Amino acid sequence: MRYSFKNDYSEGGHPRIIELLASLTDEQQEGYGNDHYSTKAKNLIKEKIDDFEAEVHFVSGGTQANLIVIAAALRPYESVIAAETGHIHVHETGSIEATGHKINTVATDNGKLSVQAIQKVLEDHNDVPHMVVPKLVYISNGTELGTIYKKTELQELYEFCISKELFLFLDGARLGSALASSENDLTLQDLAKHTDVFYIGGTKNGALLGEAIVITHPQLKEILPFHIKQRGGMLAKGSVLGIQFLGLFENNYFIELAKHANAMSKILIDALQKNEFPFLIAPVTNQLFPILPNHMIEDLLKEYDFHLWKKINASHTAIRLVTSWKTPENKTRELANKISKYTP
Repeated sequence: MRYSFKNDYSEGGHPRIIELLASLTDEQQEGYGNDHYSTKAKNLIKEKIDDFEAEVHFVSGGTQANLIVIAAALRPYESVIAAETGHIHVHETGSIEATGHKINTVATDNGKLSVQAIQKVLEDHNDVPHMVVPKLVYISNGTELGTIYKKTELQELYEFCISKELFLFLDGARLGSALASSENDLTLQDLAKHTDVFYIGGTKNGALLGEAIVITHPQLKEILPFHIKQRGGMLAKGSVLGIQFLGLFENNYFIELAKHANAMSKILIDALQKNEFPFLIAPVTNQLFPILPNHMIEDLLKEYDFHLWKKINASHTAIRLVTSWKTPENKTRELANKISKYTP
């Protein structure tokens, strides 16, 4: 059976998370996120972000978090600005469009948005009332290309959004890997200060499932719970989500598990760089996009599973390799050793 480097959610939950979930069978808890564990987890997250006025809500997955936040933030004639590689545009089956909102996409080389790119979208949508009104900026950290935002970049985006009365929403499906990156200078406190809403991804970082939506904008705090309920995000057994985030943040598992994913990624990066394989984009998290000869890819696919990302030319293709909190070092070094036998 081929070992998969296809994504970072193929494994179940961390043993500590599974242990905590099993403990729920012996207890009765309040429903809909009002249980003891969810309350404790919310307070712990508020402590980590240093903002006890923030609101925290748990939902089951990233697509659900994205569509709930965007649907809540926008009026029917308003739109969202996103990189053309953004998850909401490419891999969510039109979930945002299904809420009745247009996505204004921006071409980028690195998956990140800039003030200049957002400004152009605003300038291009000024024919009132014949065009949608861009109102929310969607970014992700890490991005779909594995890149991350620096603190100055996030500050600049947020200040611009405030000046233009735009919401800034950060998708944190892979936030753990981004924060654990050796290139990162952002903290959870920075995210709370320089976005209106963001979420902390558990599904791809040790939880069995679940994301924690963190809201700092007063308007969104008030209305988001109604949208969570209406769109099926409010679980009767909310403790199933809350207890997992309690487990992830009580003993710093959230960052430690992400560090492991990045460490496994670094083993592959070193092997690829040693043999001078180029990358589609410089790797800094647990997502790698090396450009490999097609014959090499065919050989590797016999033993490993991964995404074919982008055709470069007739003989070379960029693939995506993803490591996780659970990726074993022996399998990672095994792949690294095989890579070392090839040349570009």
